[in-house]
Amino acid sequence: MQKADEALRARMGAVSGGVGIAVNTLLAAAKIALGAVTGSLSVLADGMNNLTDCGSNVVSLIGLKVSEKPADREHPFGHRRAETVAALIIALIVLVVAAELAIESVQKIFVPAESSFSWALIAVLGAAVAAKLFLFFFNRYWGKKLGAETLRATAADSISDAVATAAVTASLLISHYTNFDLDGYMGAAVAVFIGFTGAGILRETVSRLLGTAPEAQVLRDIEARVRAFDGVHGVHDLTVHNYGQNKLYATVHVEVDSNMPLMATHDLADAIEKQFAQQTNISLTVHIDPLVLDDPQVNRLRAQTEAAVRAIDPALRVHDFRVVGGEKHANLVFEVAAPFECALTDAQIRARITAAVSHMEQNKNLGAVVTVERDINVS
Repeated sequence: MQKADEALRARMGAVSGGVGIAVNTLLAAAKIALGAVTGSLSVLADGMNNLTDCGSNVVSLIGLKVSEKPADREHPFGHRRAETVAALIIALIVLVVAAELAIESVQKIFVPAESSFSWALIAVLGAAVAAKLFLFFFNRYWGKKLGAETLRATAADSISDAVATAAVTASLLISHYTNFDLDGYMGAAVAVFIGFTGAGILRETVSRLLGTAPEAQVLRDIEARVRAFDGVHGVHDLTVHNYGQNKLYATVHVEVDSNMPLMATHDLADAIEKQFAQQTNISLTVHIDPLVLDDPQVNRLRAQTEAAVRAIDPALRVHDFRVVGGEKHANLVFEVAAPFECALTDAQIRARITAAVSHMEQNKNLGAVVTVERDINVS
């Protein structure tokens, strides 16, 4: 919720990309050279994987740099989603490498080729595993701390590379001592593992581009901060739009006493919005909903309606309640927030509420005008 240190975020992104490019370039050169000399397809493929990792690091650097650009006429919400696009490109690179490695490995299984064993090669692969583990822990730590998608994607790629290289090393040792060539089989296994890693990154980034629900803690923090203001009687219809790290836009309906003066409600909304702008990374727009709180009849009907709705499903929440009509007939007009997990359809919820309302008071002909909305804020 608090504003992040943008300078630190940019600096660590650059450090991660620079270190990644240097390490992967060295590993790629060593593995490709030794793979070509020994004839080991799995080592050669692993080296090519490191070479593509250099490209991923470049993409990561570009994505972080573009995301720092301020808002402009064409992108009024900023460029933070460039990180998500960069992570998507990294995922595609990983999947392409996995496919190429799988094809080459299957070919070697059916058409074996001789390869020679070298302890120098084992030493290089061991160093590569250590280097990739370092990159994994480094990128995972800063990715979580700074909320950088590209660093988290790079961390996932690094751990998959470490496992793949360790598997290649094991296959070379087993093949050397058993005289059974595992090169092609291990290459295929590595390809599958890398493919799963790429698919995971792809799934997460596509989900973010489509628009995922905000974290529950973010919603709770926003509601708690708004409710802390004097004069706020309730909060509902909270919507959060994520345009990338440290770029959140939100709207919320705030319930106040209908007797509160117009200028006072305006000042309240203005104060809430200013506090969020100054103390958080959220640009909040507040909509004021007046509630009749001093009418005993309205309060009684509201309480009865809320109890009737909770009896249908405890997760259902009533808001924007008002009474329209006279002594002999009245309509209870309100909205009901239902979680997406609720098994009842909107029509079923409305029908059950209407039936329950019609029996609430014997001497009054009550009707219900109900609007059902699906809301991630209720559960």
